Amino acid sequence: MYSVGIKRTKHAHIPEKRTAYDRGDFFEVINQTLTSTTDLRSLLERVSDKLALMLGASHVSFFISRPDGRFVSSGTTSHPRIPRQDIMAIDSESIQLPMLQISQLPSESLLRRLLLSYRIELVLPLVRRGIPLGYLFIGQHTTAEYSRQTLELVQIMTDELSIAVQNALSIEEIRELNASLTQRIDTATRELRASNAQLQRLDAAKDEFVSMASHQLRTPLTSVKGYISMVLEGDAGAITPAQKHLLSEAFTSSERMVHLISDFLNVSRLQTGKFLIDKRPVNLAILVEQELDSLATTAKSRNLSFSYRVPAHFPVLNLDEGKFRQVIMNIADNALYYSRENTVIHVHLASTENEAMFTVKDTGIGVPKAEQSQLFTKFYRASNARKQRPDGTGVGLFLAKKVIDAHGGKVIVESLEGKGSTFGFRLPIAPLRVSDTDQLGNQPHN
Repeated sequence: MYSVGIKRTKHAHIPEKRTAYDRGDFFEVINQTLTSTTDLRSLLERVSDKLALMLGASHVSFFISRPDGRFVSSGTTSHPRIPRQDIMAIDSESIQLPMLQISQLPSESLLRRLLLSYRIELVLPLVRRGIPLGYLFIGQHTTAEYSRQTLELVQIMTDELSIAVQNALSIEEIRELNASLTQRIDTATRELRASNAQLQRLDAAKDEFVSMASHQLRTPLTSVKGYISMVLEGDAGAITPAQKHLLSEAFTSSERMVHLISDFLNVSRLQTGKFLIDKRPVNLAILVEQELDSLATTAKSRNLSFSYRVPAHFPVLNLDEGKFRQVIMNIADNALYYSRENTVIHVHLASTENEAMFTVKDTGIGVPKAEQSQLFTKFYRASNARKQRPDGTGVGLFLAKKVIDAHGGKVIVESLEGKGSTFGFRLPIAPLRVSDTDQLGNQPHN
């Protein structure tokens, strides 16, 4: 892909000489590095090392400002540490150019002297949607001067660098929030164990906390999803295919986190005996349509589509609407993740006098026959599913069965490994049917 000569020093591996590299190879290496981790400091170190090797730079470093006022300074092991006050001096010079080369500055310039003291040749401001994120500093070339091709490539890649840094900052914020919530949960648990006399009061406080925690998690995630969706739809201007791919992955991951929060909250309620079924009149046909619509963006990003025809006549049933939304979502979401690209997922809903039947049929990886009996066990995942999707939790189908059982229904599982699966449920009509006088309408409740 590219060739680099390495000069070993006490502090770092620095390129001594390099040959011309292909433009496509350069961006492929950078894109792979940008998607290799979501940890901000690790991301900056990896990108710095790659850039130093490919460009023949003596050192490469980043200075990134966090939203809370803190900052991250990271780069190759040989990069000079630039104190905050010198960064402020650079800010005061109001660098507006996409890239500043030290040779462009007058010899008497204070900024030129400052950059020379740190052996910096290039400064690239990192900006995302008009918001300054920090700077990329590239040191002097180890053997010659930077070519015009190199300067063009470095300037072009700053947009992707800015997106990756912004994503890492957002994920870091979510992780810190999760850590804070975990610490608070641990504190509440210790208090419960320490005083049995205060059990009822603490139990009520825990319920309030779980509710608050779910809102605190969902609010920033909803914002993240909204902003990513706007960028994907072109509201912030045209994006490259590589950027679209990264943004689509970020959108899918944030959407999955929202669903995981709901699933784990319900698992917690099951363990504490607070998993209650609240039945109200619901039109399941419209509910299915709404949930499939919410997955349309995820399906499109994976080159998949749903085929579903809303039944012309479907009885209004007494169901727990919120929990059945999760059931539909979990079954459809599994079909999306385990289906092959450019295929159609067939969703079917029908009713007879005695029962209602819902199925989702895909042509994905299927489930090994020997493992099908354990699919609805808490935290269990089939062996081939763990390989294809290592980040799964194994709670979606477990919760789906609990909800279906609580409504007197039965789960449907038909699967052939390598051929695809059909998941769904059957519900008895008679005990769940809403009489004409009691119907509140044909639309699901909000």
